[in-house]
Amino acid sequence: MTSRLRQAVANQEFLITAEVTPPKGSNPSRMLTVAQQLKDRVHAVNITDGSRAVLRMSSLAASMILQNNGIEPVCQFACRDRNAIGLQADLMGASALGICNILALTGDPVKAGDHKNSKAVFELESVRLLKLIQNLNLGQDFNQKTLPDGALNLFAGAAVDPQLKSWSSLQKRFERKVESGAQFFQSQMITDFEKLDKFMSQIAVGSGKPILAGIFLLKSAKNAQFINKYVPGVDIPDSIINRLAQASDPLQEGIAIAAEQVKLAQSLCQGVHLMAVKKEELIPEILDRAGIDAISV
Repeated sequence: MTSRLRQAVANQEFLITAEVTPPKGSNPSRMLTVAQQLKDRVHAVNITDGSRAVLRMSSLAASMILQNNGIEPVCQFACRDRNAIGLQADLMGASALGICNILALTGDPVKAGDHKNSKAVFELESVRLLKLIQNLNLGQDFNQKTLPDGALNLFAGAAVDPQLKSWSSLQKRFERKVESGAQFFQSQMITDFEKLDKFMSQIAVGSGKPILAGIFLLKSAKNAQFINKYVPGVDIPDSIINRLAQASDPLQEGIAIAAEQVKLAQSLCQGVHLMAVKKEELIPEILDRAGIDAISV
């Protein structure tokens, strides 16, 4: 089975993905409503896996719900909550269900979330998880034993932070992820496009792997200041905060800023990954303002 995202990568299209959180409970109606609005505007919809260590529906189950409704998911897999047995079991299930797109993540620390006394696993981290997926696709398990019931067919991606302070660490980790089988990269929230340009020209160049710049919808100056304070590695410039503070309609100004950033990304990298927490329905408007039409099937 070839996913729309995988085909778009092969065709060297400008890639568009967007992030949606699973429900905190058993009712997926809001998730579905939002994802339906994105269906013809993105190549795939990311379903988070316990992002910020906050309890939500299984990313695998939520991805299956989307897929059953004709929406292609990128199923995130974090290493925090499962050992190698659990990760392999769920990856086998994903492949059998036709959920091909996987984003391999280490996962946020337990203390960041709403179950601070839970035990973290972290038997693997993102690079080793990518390698595990690579081996499963070749028909071998974690112990390099042959899978008697067939190899998997997964299209694995990874996260990257072009704004990481340690340039050598960024380069080393990116290269390790490529070597371990990452086929595409979605970046953390980009606020410094000069650093993205430098990353593209000095590290990502020659890798042959598409980079999707993380574009975040800022709703207000207060929202931007909160992110600066509590999200590691993010430094939203004063110029953007001032624009939001001075705007008569801060949310509309945030949409305008996000659209400008999508246009910037078009000149620098191979795609965008859009994040609009609790305002995902505004992503089509961002794409419209950036001059990006519906995705052709």
